[in-house]
Amino acid sequence: GREMKRLTLFALAITLIATGFAAKTPYQAVLQHSRIRGRTHGPNVCAMQKIQGTDKKYFTNCKQWYHRKICGKPTVVSYECCPGYEKVIGEKGCPAALPLVNIYKTLGVVGATTTKMYSERANLQEEIEGPGSFTFFAPSNEAWAALPTEILDALVSNVNIELLNALHYHMINKRLTSDDLKHGASFPSMYQDFDVHIHHYSNGIVTVNCARLVKTDQHATNGIVHVVDRVITAITNNVNSLIDNDDDLDTLRVDLISLLREFAGSGSYTIFAPTNEAFEKIPPNTLTRILGDPVALKDLLNYHILKNLHCSESIVAGTPLETLQGTVLEVGCDGEEMTINGKAIVTQRDKLGTNGVIHYVNELLIPDSAKTLLELVEGSVVTTASKLFKDAGLTDHLIGFETLTLLAPLNDAFKDKSLAMTPDLKKLLRNHILKEKFSSKSLYHGQELETLGGLKLRVFVFRNRNSSVYVNRVPVVETDLMATNGVVHAVDVIIKPLRKS
Repeated sequence: GREMKRLTLFALAITLIATGFAAKTPYQAVLQHSRIRGRTHGPNVCAMQKIQGTDKKYFTNCKQWYHRKICGKPTVVSYECCPGYEKVIGEKGCPAALPLVNIYKTLGVVGATTTKMYSERANLQEEIEGPGSFTFFAPSNEAWAALPTEILDALVSNVNIELLNALHYHMINKRLTSDDLKHGASFPSMYQDFDVHIHHYSNGIVTVNCARLVKTDQHATNGIVHVVDRVITAITNNVNSLIDNDDDLDTLRVDLISLLREFAGSGSYTIFAPTNEAFEKIPPNTLTRILGDPVALKDLLNYHILKNLHCSESIVAGTPLETLQGTVLEVGCDGEEMTINGKAIVTQRDKLGTNGVIHYVNELLIPDSAKTLLELVEGSVVTTASKLFKDAGLTDHLIGFETLTLLAPLNDAFKDKSLAMTPDLKKLLRNHILKEKFSSKSLYHGQELETLGGLKLRVFVFRNRNSSVYVNRVPVVETDLMATNGVVHAVDVIIKPLRKS
């Protein structure tokens, strides 16, 4: 059995290599993978992963396939005809190409029957049956059903203007296959040439205005149809004006807008915009301190901005994404919820502007560099030490203006020790705080470091072990957690004075 399994994997690898060269875009690569997974069921069968309890389906890559999870939720595999093919009674798989008909009829073929009905009502039928070459991003039936009733009523009660405009915004006056939908591209729609914005992610997901393409590349005699999972609306504002006009972002507005002006024209960003509620959750003195410290404030704001544009639909698993502040945020999802650093704090998503996308968060994201030493250790792996530093009356040092280095023992270092505060323990803790800020790069062999308690510690650098830097023979295990007023290095055990030799 094992040998057989090996051979199948080997055969799979060969097929992937052989066909891999044809896979141009990330979407094509994922489709290819689904095709290979489905081919035992016959020609042109694709394996889809469906999130249990929802109607969301995905073509998937190897990783998702083996985890059998999307957004942390288990998936069921369904075998369906690959885009463009259909079943034939009595034959295996999906041997027949779907009929080549005009776009109006194709909407029925791909199951976008609500879009087809609205096209008829809005007198668009004649145009999409006629000559030309169009791309139609057709909202699925579920997409129409998900629209708030009042929006749908407004569209449908005004079919020859509003509904027609809405449908025209889903159309482009030329034929675009999924290969033509390149990341970051935009195309003028047939509604007053307002652009639609394409994002084509490395995991194979393609979005138009943040709506995901769920069926692609259905060719028609006069164009091509892609089914999308949302009804999209025209984007006319940049993110600055979106933020400027939203009362829910009052607290943040002035600072964020001035920051965004600096790079308004230079690319597309993702902004996690903290709502007023997010600011209300922060202790007032912390907020006052950050607002009064230009460096910390800039770090705080930059930590809410990702270097690239990520629609929520592009996230199917936790991914570390780089912020303008230089560190990463873990952006993921849990079922329907979008998460940041594991917390479901995103309240509204995909407010798209011409130069970026905004997701609202109801908690402030504070990078280490905007925290004091005390705030930093309280939220990190050295919680026992942080409590002891406070008990020992060292709080003022850890929130003050002097820059210090904290050598914080990991929680395990205190496992069998009494944590009652004594003069000896107080003295011991003072000797874990250095009088200056030393990053790990500035530590060298034989260096002497002076502590708040007056003890001299010695640095040893060994090149041959996992942890190369030792202080008084104690290994430094996690380094360079930078706070506003210093740096934290975690050590394995409690540091003791060296015996005189």
